Amino acid sequence: MFQPGSIALVTGASSGIGQAIAINLARNGVTVLINYCKSENGALDTLKIIEQNGGCGETIQCDVTDAAAVNQMFLYIKKKYKSLDILINNSGITKDGYLLMMSEENFFKVMETNMGGCFHCTQGAVRLMCASKRGGAIVNISSTSGVVGQEGQANYSASKGAMISFTKTTAKEYAKHGIRANVVAPGFVETKMTQKSEKLLKEKYTQYIPMGRFGSPDEVAEVVTFLASSKASYITGKCIVVDGGLTM
Repeated sequence: MFQPGSIALVTGASSGIGQAIAINLARNGVTVLINYCKSENGALDTLKIIEQNGGCGETIQCDVTDAAAVNQMFLYIKKKYKSLDILINNSGITKDGYLLMMSEENFFKVMETNMGGCFHCTQGAVRLMCASKRGGAIVNISSTSGVVGQEGQANYSASKGAMISFTKTTAKEYAKHGIRANVVAPGFVETKMTQKSEKLLKEKYTQYIPMGRFGSPDEVAEVVTFLASSKASYITGKCIVVDGGLTM
C-alpha cells in the first residue's frame, strides 16, 4: 500500500479531519509530519496517539499562509528526510456570513488560508517530489461547499472550489513526473468546527442527507489514505465527495 519509509506531511493535523488522516496514515506505516499553526497541544495529542499505536512522526509548527515559513518548513523536511512522498493539504478556516454583510478582510483571510496555504505547500512538495524522482501523491481536502456552493459561505465555497480546479491543474502538469493529485470533498462531519453549532446543523441538514447522519473524521481519512496509496495508482485529477449522499 505504501513503500517502506514513506513520508507524509499533513497540514492542520492538530484536530478533526487532519488528525484522523495523520493517525490513519501512520497506522499504515507512513512517517507523518504533523503540521499545526497555533494548537501545539493538539498536534502533540495527535503524535501521542500515533506513537501509542506503534507509528512514527513529529510535529512541525508553520503558518501555511506565510510563504517564507513554508519554504523553511520544506527546507527542514529536505534536510532531515531527503524527500516527501505524500502531501495532505487540510488546513482551513471559516468566517461565515452572507455576501452583503461579509467584509473584504474576512473574504480574503479565508482565501489566503484555505487556497493560499494549499498553493504554498503544493509548490514546496512538488519541488521535493520532482527532485527525488520518486513521484508522490497530493490529496487536497476541499468540501461539498466547494462543489455546489453553500449559502453564507461565499468565501469558504470560493476557496474550496478553487482548490478543486487547482488540483486538476496540478495533476495535469505533474503526471509526467509520477505525481498524482486528487481532492476529497467531505460533507457534514462531526468535528469541533461543527460541534459549535452541532444541534442546529443536525436539525437543519440531516434531513437532506440520505444516509441520515453526519460523517466521522475516520470515514474521510480512509478515503484520503486510499488516494495517497499505491491502490489508487491510476487515479489523478479527481474529486471524491464523501457526504452520505447529500449532493448526489
